[in-house]
Amino acid sequence: MRLLAIKRMGNRVKKENNRKSCPAKVFRKYLEKVHGVTLINFSRIIEDKMKNPKFARMVELEKKKLEVSLAISDLRRKKKISQAELAKRIGVKQSAVGRIEAGEQNLTIDTLQKIASALNKELTVCFS
Repeated sequence: MRLLAIKRMGNRVKKENNRKSCPAKVFRKYLEKVHGVTLINFSRIIEDKMKNPKFARMVELEKKKLEVSLAISDLRRKKKISQAELAKRIGVKQSAVGRIEAGEQNLTIDTLQKIASALNKELTVCFS
């Protein structure tokens, strides 16, 4: 369970609590007291957000992108190849490989094929 502490600072917090943007107001239903500290339960926020089909689809899409990125990173490390070396083999800069492995770049089939070839693997696409 992920929790975030909110510190209360006397009168100043009371004024901020009257604003819509204050976390204590916006996330009131997610607040919990633990050992005298007010915390926000982010697990409950995500659980509620996942009820929205559009949000759930976006989460699944990001999850797939991260799975691909992690697979590339793991394979590169198993082969004991640096990001710079992989970048050289596929014709991009090292920073591009860093973005690919961080899941920050949408990959084309062509790029995935270049990565697979550079790592002596076969690219397989499977729909289930």
